[in-house]
Amino acid sequence: MKVRLLFSIGILLGLSLTGSINAADEAQDSVGVKTQKNIKRPFFAFDNGMRQVRAFDEKAALLKELGYDGVGWRIGVQPAKMIAALDKRGLKMISTYAHGKVDAKNPSLDKRIFEEMKVVKKHKTIIWLNLAKGEGATDEIAVKLINQLADKAQEAGLKVVLYPHVTCYTETVEDVLRLAEKVNRPNVGMSFNLCHFLKTDSEKNLKKVLRDAGDRLMLVSINGADSGDTKDWKRLILPLGDGTFDIKRVMNLLDEIEYTGPVGLQCYNIKGNDRENLKKSIAAWRSLNE
Repeated sequence: MKVRLLFSIGILLGLSLTGSINAADEAQDSVGVKTQKNIKRPFFAFDNGMRQVRAFDEKAALLKELGYDGVGWRIGVQPAKMIAALDKRGLKMISTYAHGKVDAKNPSLDKRIFEEMKVVKKHKTIIWLNLAKGEGATDEIAVKLINQLADKAQEAGLKVVLYPHVTCYTETVEDVLRLAEKVNRPNVGMSFNLCHFLKTDSEKNLKKVLRDAGDRLMLVSINGADSGDTKDWKRLILPLGDGTFDIKRVMNLLDEIEYTGPVGLQCYNIKGNDRENLKKSIAAWRSLNE
């Protein structure tokens, strides 16, 4: 009788403990995962956050003054001049945004990419590739385009990272992960863009998509945003530190998967003064990393 009683008590205690652990896990999930801290990641600003600052030298000076590690540039905007301005201040052109089109009849890549690789290779600049969706688009066509670009990038010692963008063939995090896995080469990866994730997916899937990305994740972009079921760009792209979405959730998950790559600040169409927005955002970044 005593043995049976002790066995029953043990089962009850085990069930109780398991329930408590599960409840704790669920509570922890709601606010982000507790993980290691102090992972150093380069933090850069997209060029669309400096539209009011015209000269290349002034852009670089502003980034240096505020404490950014570099800039996210785009193909076709005189990269040599921007790199020269960055070099003076010890900053990097961390990425450059490029386009292609997945189309059955006329698959294409912006030809300027291949020439500009010769310029940006000194900074090991990431080629951040967005693929638009044309007629008869398929993964087979997309993979051929990516490999074509990756071959040239490899010769220059560069990486190609796929950019998920609403309405494009590479629209979601799942899309870019699928293509990166099909290409399956070390200089091709994927990125996570918070605003496009919030536009196309549910916040409850945040943990899953970042965990699934794993080692394929080579670039991340963040910004302030509102939480909840909103698809309004005005609420999905705000200065870092603004909005009700808890950015710390993203940072904690990046810690969990041991992501050490660069993090960019998306600034598209943010209203107000560029300098003040960038100043506010880097203050929020520092707070996130305290």
